[in-house]
Amino acid sequence: MDSRPGRSRNPYELTDETPVYVISVAAQLSGLHPQTLRQYDRLGLVSPDRTAGRGRRYSARDIDLLRQVQALSQDEGINLAGIKRIIELENQVAALQSRVAELSAAVEGAAATLRQREAQVHASYRRDLVPYTDVQQASALVVWRPKRGE
Repeated sequence: MDSRPGRSRNPYELTDETPVYVISVAAQLSGLHPQTLRQYDRLGLVSPDRTAGRGRRYSARDIDLLRQVQALSQDEGINLAGIKRIIELENQVAALQSRVAELSAAVEGAAATLRQREAQVHASYRRDLVPYTDVQQASALVVWRPKRGE
């Protein structure tokens, strides 16, 4: 479902997460052998969606991830366990960034509410003129001395 209120998502709309590619097409698009894709799935590096018959269906995002895994393995010389850890950390960073954005929005909303309430309080102040009369007080000096011997 679309997270925006008042709008429903078209079930036929394709997004980067829509699983549409069978393993042979995903292998061609990523430049990898289908057996390599199966191995990556077993290791949990790239886990495609499954059909009712347990067939793998890859999304465009999965294809990008397959290419990234291949580049890290071939170009950077990182082993598959290291790549898995990198992917986990990237997912964790993305989740934390999303949470920070949520909390920032909540803080901004609370600050706006506070400013609004503060403005309401200031608007409720009476701005009448109050006469001031200067009260004259008599000046008196009182000296206290304790009695001696008591």
